[in-house]
This record gives sequence, C-alpha cells and structure tokens, in this order.
Amino acid sequence: MPFPIMPELENPFQETLLQRHRAEPCTVVIFGATGDLTNRKLIPALYNVAAEGDLPPQFKVVGFARRDKSDDVFRQELEEGNRKNSRQGHSDELWASFSQSIHYHRSEFEDLEGYKALAELLNKFDEERGAPANRLFYLASAPEAFKPILEMLREAGLSQGVNGKWARVVCEKPFGKDLATARGLNETVAGTFEEKDTYRIDHYLGKETAQNIMVLRFANALFEPNWNSRYIDHVQITCAENLGMEGGRGGYYDTAGALRDMVQNHLFQLLSLVAMEPPTDLSADSVRDEKVKVIRALRPLVGPEAVGANVIRAQYTAGSVDGVSRVGYRQEDRVNPESKTEAYVALRLFVDTWRWQGVPFYIRVGKQLPKKATEISVHFKKPPQVPFATARLPGSSENTLVIRIQPDEGIALRILCKQPGQALSMQQVKMDFRYSGSFGKASPEAYERLLLDAMAGDATLFARRDEVESAWKFIDELEHAWHKSPNPPPMCEYPAGSWGPKEADDLLRQDGREWRLL
Repeated sequence: MPFPIMPELENPFQETLLQRHRAEPCTVVIFGATGDLTNRKLIPALYNVAAEGDLPPQFKVVGFARRDKSDDVFRQELEEGNRKNSRQGHSDELWASFSQSIHYHRSEFEDLEGYKALAELLNKFDEERGAPANRLFYLASAPEAFKPILEMLREAGLSQGVNGKWARVVCEKPFGKDLATARGLNETVAGTFEEKDTYRIDHYLGKETAQNIMVLRFANALFEPNWNSRYIDHVQITCAENLGMEGGRGGYYDTAGALRDMVQNHLFQLLSLVAMEPPTDLSADSVRDEKVKVIRALRPLVGPEAVGANVIRAQYTAGSVDGVSRVGYRQEDRVNPESKTEAYVALRLFVDTWRWQGVPFYIRVGKQLPKKATEISVHFKKPPQVPFATARLPGSSENTLVIRIQPDEGIALRILCKQPGQALSMQQVKMDFRYSGSFGKASPEAYERLLLDAMAGDATLFARRDEVESAWKFIDELEHAWHKSPNPPPMCEYPAGSWGPKEADDLLRQDGREWRLL
C-alpha cells in the first residue's frame, strides 16, 4: 500500500518570492535624459535587462531634456556610455536592436506645450503598437525640477493612465533636503500621482546583498533566534568612499553633506533591514510597515549636547589616497572655503524596541577614506570563557557576521577555532560566501532590478512617504544642533586617506569597542 503524499506546508515568504511580477509593456520617459545618471546607469541597466530577455515587448524609452538633438545623436551618445558602463559588455548586434526603442524629445521642464507634444508622441507610439501602453515617468533631473515636471505632467493629462493602463512616477534622491521640503514635495507628488503609483528610488535597496538581509535573517533558523539584544553586542554600518569632490560634485555636496546625502536615505534603509521585525508577508506595504517602525523607534537626539555626545562630524584635510595627493575638503572645486558641511559623520544610535534594548548601532560614512566599501557587521556577545580561561585568545574574539554590500557582495562569518598544535591556542577564522563564486555570474546592477520592479508594480524596494518623512524628522534635529544652535558641536578633521577623525574612534572607545577594520 503506497504511503499518502503529504502536502507541503504553505510558506508565504516562499510563495511571494517565487511569484515575481513580470514587467508590463510600457514606455519609460526619462526627465534629465542628457545627465550622467541616464548615461552611466539607466540606459546600461535597461540594455542589460534586454540582454537577459526580461524587457517587456514593444518597449520604448523617451529621453526628455532641454538640449536640441535628434534621435540618432541621442542614441550615439548613449552607445558610448553603454560601452563603458554595461555590466555584461556591449554587443553591437544587441545595441542595434535595443537602440531602435530609444527616442528623444526636447522641451523645457516648465513648458506645457512641450508636455502636450510629448503626449502626442506617446499616443503615436500607442497607435503603432495597436493598443495603449503603460507609462513610467522617471525623474532623473535636478531635484529643483521635480515640482514643475510633476505639475506639467498633471496639466498635460499625462499623470493618469488611459483605457485601464497605468501611469507611474519614479523619483530619484534626494527627496527633499529636510522634513519641510520633503513634505512639500510629497504634497506635489500626491497631487499628481497616487501613492501606489509613486516610487521613491534608493538604489541601495536594489543591491542583491541588501535584498538578501531579509532572507538571511528570516529564512535561516541559525540567525533569527539570536538576532536580539540577548546575543548581539552591537552593530556597525560603514560606507567608505575613497573619492572626494571630483567631477564638479562639490557644488551639490557642499549644500547637502554626508548626513543628508547618505545617512537619511541609504544607511537608514540598511539599518531598517537589519533591525526590522519579520513582516507578515513580502508585499510592499508589509515590508515597509516594519521598516518605518524602526525609524520611528530611533532614540531622538535633541539639542547640541545630545548630538555632540553621539554624533561626530568632520572634514578631511590634505593627505593622500592610494598614493595620490588630495587637497582638503575646503580646497575642493566648487566648495565654499568657509564651508561648515561635513564630509564625514559617525553616529551612535539606539533603536528603542524590545528586541534591541541597549544595543548600539554605530554608523559611519565619509569621503577620502582609504578604500571604497560598504558593509554591515553584526558583533555577537562573547560566551562565558570559563573552559578556556587559560587559553590564549586573540585580541578580537567575538563572533562577527559581515554583510558586504559593495564591492565583492557577499557574507562572511568570523568564528574562533583551535590552532593546530599541542597548545590550546585559538584564532579567528572566516567562513566566506561570495555571490560571484557561488552563483557563477555577476549580480545584476541595482537599477536593473529597480526599473523592472517599477514596471511590474512591485514597490517593496522603494521608500514610502512615511519612511522618508520619519527619517527627515530625525535628521533635522541633528542639522539644527549643528547649524542653528548657539553652541554647536565642533567640526573635527582627519587627513585624507585615514579612517576618519580621532573623535569617531573615541566614540566607540568610551563604550569599550572599536571600529571594525575593513
């Protein structure tokens, strides 16, 4: 008698993971199409999606910008960028086919007639297809152009889908420069597109390792039971850059700084993924509900005294990186010689929840550091050492889980092992997983995943309005202490090519800890 086949238990995580939405036929309109982002990221991402065979049929791209040029000239410029930046290299044959879907439309961002002409162009594409198509509007322009673009889209009737088709908008960062401007921009967006059709992009969430944080935590019995204050001593998040203000970047950066440019968005998103509770499923709102709870649970830092005790800001002075001499921050191109903008920031944060009570989260980000790397390291508490009281222990002996976001995406676990020999001597060893080695191919670029998700209607990896505003509310208190209080915390300094100011090291030393060496 055959055994009955038992049905497998339903797993909502697995079900959602397997049922990935497919991108729907659409036209993508890129505002700011002659800019660096389009040339270096967006078009190479779409090209690689085409190479993987994932682009929807009858796909079109329209570049919208002020400069006068033809479709052919626009395509030639993008081809040069694709040759330099495509993840999978450049195929003349594939480009010849892909580039025919690319078109150019010239208009000022504030000119309603230009948007009416755009509507006519999109209608013409629909006639050629024989059916109306969905429309995805990508705001890759300077942030100050977002508002007029959104208003003109509404005036031209382009913000509403027709005949059952959708119209969506993707907003690049920065989404505001403080809580007030973010709320104002959100109001403008809400007056043009519904929240379900609004995609605030943060490319860090499109990276494979960032997406893998939830799988690592919630799909492995090894980690989740230990993922709390009982077993974890502290968490570090580091984003190091070995560049300064090259390419004229100083003009923007000096108005933003490390806190607004990186912490408010990218690093708070990583913090949320590490600290969030398990969502009930992997739908966009379930995941974002849990992420926003983390930001709201951050212990407020109000006033210069609290900010000075927990946040270190700094600028780099002249030094060298990789043997190349670098000028100080205030001597950089397009930077105010009297600038009060931080090029480095280190924070000690606490997430006041049951799970994380008393566990510090240390975050640091800076320019002109020795290498480019972004990682999360989870430092576990040490077990009782009684059995090994007489053994020789290395200086750093706690178990550490390292999640490498970039480069060389992967995960490493540092554990203690006995060294071979007669004596009982221990040493830390590393168990290392690398995406490139384990899966035999490079991970897709973040923009490839995010563009496909926007076309498929999956907003899980995009920031919601309340996430953005909650993050700005926290950041505004720090900015206020630095720039509007009568006794602001000092601006520290560090030589270019070092790992940051001494004060940032002291921030951890006073807790009996130190930054992890990258």
